[in-house]
Amino acid sequence: MNLKKYLRWGVGLLALYVVYVVVSLFFLPPVTDLKNKKTNMTIQVKDWQGNYHPLVVGPKNKYWTPLAQIPPEMKWAVILAEDASFYKHEGVDVKAIKEAIKYDLEKQSFARGASTITQQVAKNLFLSREKTLTRKAKELYLAKRMEQELSKGRIIELYLNVIELGPMVHGIGHGARYYFGKPAAALTPRECAFLAAMLPGPRVAYNPYKNLDKVLKRSNMILRLLANKGVLSSGEYQAALAEMPNIGRLQRKVDESIKQVEVMANHTSATVPQGLSEEPGKGGAETSGGAATEQPATGEPAPEKAPDAGAPPAKEEAPAQEKQ
Repeated sequence: MNLKKYLRWGVGLLALYVVYVVVSLFFLPPVTDLKNKKTNMTIQVKDWQGNYHPLVVGPKNKYWTPLAQIPPEMKWAVILAEDASFYKHEGVDVKAIKEAIKYDLEKQSFARGASTITQQVAKNLFLSREKTLTRKAKELYLAKRMEQELSKGRIIELYLNVIELGPMVHGIGHGARYYFGKPAAALTPRECAFLAAMLPGPRVAYNPYKNLDKVLKRSNMILRLLANKGVLSSGEYQAALAEMPNIGRLQRKVDESIKQVEVMANHTSATVPQGLSEEPGKGGAETSGGAATEQPATGEPAPEKAPDAGAPPAKEEAPAQEKQ
């Protein structure tokens, strides 16, 4: 009798939870406004100290980079590395979810995510990063809605403008300025692959100032995918492999920040102000030549040099994902 009672309670609680999730879906924000390329919205992003800051997503962000001004190598580097079935699925990759569930059950943890690019856009724009079934259900629902309302080009444009690439560095426009001192449109194939290689974990696992060799190795793999896919010719591939990204300018910033911390430590017992790792663009050379003069794209052309978007060759490396 007790077992049946517990089962009834369990079924009842499960039913209530399902009802709660379904009701919560109706209160999610609409995605139709995102079709308008002039739309601006403000989201909250967390810095590496755990504090939240507003981030404008849209043309009012000086680093905003329209799709037409993003190199095809950048678009395809991210697609091939992060979501090879992007142009095939409708927001959710069922096969990837099954594989992730199997892997997570074996590891008894949320060790592997199966989020598509569309799901990541939904999470970044509308949801928190909490690892719960409720958030995942909302993410899946929003991803399906986005695929119904938005073009693939608009989705990848939003994704490339909100991805995290460093300490309070969000979006390919900001990343290109922060690491290479140039607009996204001027990135070389090697630099595109380098930034794409950082995506699984720019804070630790693929932070170029902690694990440069690891980032370079993964960028080599991404360049190989681009060549195999036909995005790069054989000559372009060899030239990209021979190029070493020049990220010394950021190392100087890191060194200067360390010196400032040491000076502060000698003169006060207060905690180090967060401004010591302030976002580039609020003074100094980063403010010049920003993306403020760039205008939104009028179309969403597929990457010029790429053939059909079938699944790429198997990756040599399966990096541990920091995001879920």
